[in-house]
Amino acid sequence: MQKENLQIVGMSCAACASRIEKVVGRLDGISAVSVNFASEKLVADYDPKKITLPDIKNAIEKAGYEALEIKTKITMDQDKIRKEKEIKVLWTKFIVSAVCCVPLLYLAMGSMIWWLRFPIPDLLMPMQYPLNYALVQIALLIPILIAGNKFYSVGFKAIVGRSPNMDSLIAMGTSAAVIYSLYSTYRITQGDFIYMNDLYFETAGVIITLILLGKSLEAVSKGKTSEAIKKLMGLAPKTAVVIKDGKEVNLPIEEVEVDDIILVKPGEKIPVDGIVVQGHTSIDEAMLTGESIPVEKKEGDKVFAASLNKNGSIQFKATKVGSDTALAQIIKLVEEAQGTKAPIAQTADIVSGYFVPIIFAIAVIASAAWLISGQTAVFALTIFISILVIACPCALGLATPTAIMVGTGKGAEYGILIKGGEALETTHKINTIVFDKTGTITEGNPEVTDILAIGEIGQQKLLQIAASAEKGSEHPLGEAIVRGAEKENLDILPLEHFEAIPGYGIEVEVEGRKVLLGNEKLMRNKEISLAKLEAESNRLAVEGKTPMYIAVNNELAGIIAVADVVKESSAKAIKKLHEMGIEVAMITGDNKRTAETIAKQVGIDRVLAEVLPQDKSNEVKKLQAEGKKVSMVGDGINDAPALAQADIGIAIGSGTDVAMESADIVLMKSDLMDVPTAIQLSKSTIRNIKQNLFWAFGYNVLGIPVAAGLLYAFGGPTLNPIFAAAAMSLSSVSVLTNALRLKGFKPYR
Repeated sequence: MQKENLQIVGMSCAACASRIEKVVGRLDGISAVSVNFASEKLVADYDPKKITLPDIKNAIEKAGYEALEIKTKITMDQDKIRKEKEIKVLWTKFIVSAVCCVPLLYLAMGSMIWWLRFPIPDLLMPMQYPLNYALVQIALLIPILIAGNKFYSVGFKAIVGRSPNMDSLIAMGTSAAVIYSLYSTYRITQGDFIYMNDLYFETAGVIITLILLGKSLEAVSKGKTSEAIKKLMGLAPKTAVVIKDGKEVNLPIEEVEVDDIILVKPGEKIPVDGIVVQGHTSIDEAMLTGESIPVEKKEGDKVFAASLNKNGSIQFKATKVGSDTALAQIIKLVEEAQGTKAPIAQTADIVSGYFVPIIFAIAVIASAAWLISGQTAVFALTIFISILVIACPCALGLATPTAIMVGTGKGAEYGILIKGGEALETTHKINTIVFDKTGTITEGNPEVTDILAIGEIGQQKLLQIAASAEKGSEHPLGEAIVRGAEKENLDILPLEHFEAIPGYGIEVEVEGRKVLLGNEKLMRNKEISLAKLEAESNRLAVEGKTPMYIAVNNELAGIIAVADVVKESSAKAIKKLHEMGIEVAMITGDNKRTAETIAKQVGIDRVLAEVLPQDKSNEVKKLQAEGKKVSMVGDGINDAPALAQADIGIAIGSGTDVAMESADIVLMKSDLMDVPTAIQLSKSTIRNIKQNLFWAFGYNVLGIPVAAGLLYAFGGPTLNPIFAAAAMSLSSVSVLTNALRLKGFKPYR
């Protein structure tokens, strides 16, 4: 299966998105398709053996929309230019429409507003010159109809294609008003001057003008919802200084290749990802992590595209360029997240898909009912137009995706990458969080604290043997032993045999000696007595240190104890989670005593110790079987299955790529305080979505019956189509404005 993202141009409401989903979903080879009206993105999973990308684009274009491929390098500029042009065109159309609409409304309504007594030229007085009165209104309406021509071209095409949308409602409603008014004008030419009172040109003109205003405001607001992604895209520099044959060459960023040596001076941005080969500096990586304190960089350290070099010149070797850089991956992740749908949006999508045909039916039935009840054709027409104009699925379609776009963008600003709408929604339901210990609750940089040797092998030799065994290990405890030997300037001995035993330790052969290095389980499995050091091992564990046993030729030779420092943010984050009513557990392969000591330091509720890597996901399953919504927070390769099993997997940004791929949320700062922040953001976003849906549904539930004449039936007023148009335009703008309130989100720490 292959995944493809496309930019969709020409959608006017959620019904359009639903139409495209149905058209593409029917194609052979499509397994899943989702269209986001707010972000104007389509995401499709398809089998390239059965269908090609041009086939998908052709189907979309036949449905009446334009499909554009998304290329990260150029999307920002192209999309910005396209959106700016779209907004400019909409404002121009609105201005033209407004300039003609004001005198049209003045001419049609001025003589009726007796308390103002607007002066109208004698030649246009309706009582004296009714035909002039009608023809001038037609002349003023024509530019308005031209400005709103898209409503008709798209709307009627959608009706012919049996997928009516918002444009169809506007086209039908205003066309009914214009056609009836043209008929009235014809009757005036025949001398039936009574039809002068049946001209509704100003109704059509004002409706189109107000909707153009609403669309213009909507386009501006929708642009603001994706400002976070635009900021990220604008961070990367356009050029890089590459060292070629000892000379500095200024190249466009697109021409930089892997292994190029790049020079960056103070105050300049890092152009691509790489590793420092010369120089020392501090770099502001706030764009990547949200952390404002500059990070010291020296030879061998990694640097990332778009981060800011503060106070030293460095040269670094490019390791990732173009779409492979960390920044490009973040942009891709956020873009994909903003294009996804949350489960809460499904109801709105279902309603939007059937909404327009139902509104047509209601409009026809209501106007027919009033005719049958004895009302005039003009009254029935007013009801018909009002229902069509006030009912709009736009607000429903915008309610969820706009909030998700702002929410995921806000998360990115804080260094919290949320991979989709489903993750954002599920996070607010979490009631149990499981933290991995090493590298998550602790710093992940343990150091050797104690060496206990028994028998003929001394402490230095024991450390040398252990370091030789662990050389090349990626486990933090093994790396700590190697660092401890390096500090003592001990040589690493060659290995004659090596076998890793996951969850237990390692078995090696060094200098003809068979060496076992690992936890208590390993020694007991190999039937090695621990009696001589059991008391010392317990003492070290109670102190929060991890004792690692060493056996040489099947005899216990000693213990090397390693300790890791608890992160400053761990206790604070766990306290905040407790305040939020969330249970906190810790999972580790470490022995129970050490784990409980660490747990006590930071306030953990539940300890899952001595858990093998392959069993971590089973422990998460057990918690889920208790009816809990579980989030797993980890950073290592062995955390990946548990991250995937959890309802929400949260990866620490400094962790492995595998863990980050398996997670639903990535914390770029590696700060555990971002865990409660992510939950707070999810709760704020879901609350915002529910508010949007309440107002969107409530608006239609209340507005449509009023437009149908419910109040009039009980002695109240009817709804003028002009006010219906104003209300419809404001409904979408109000939903967008409410979603934009999320931009003010701040974690309460």
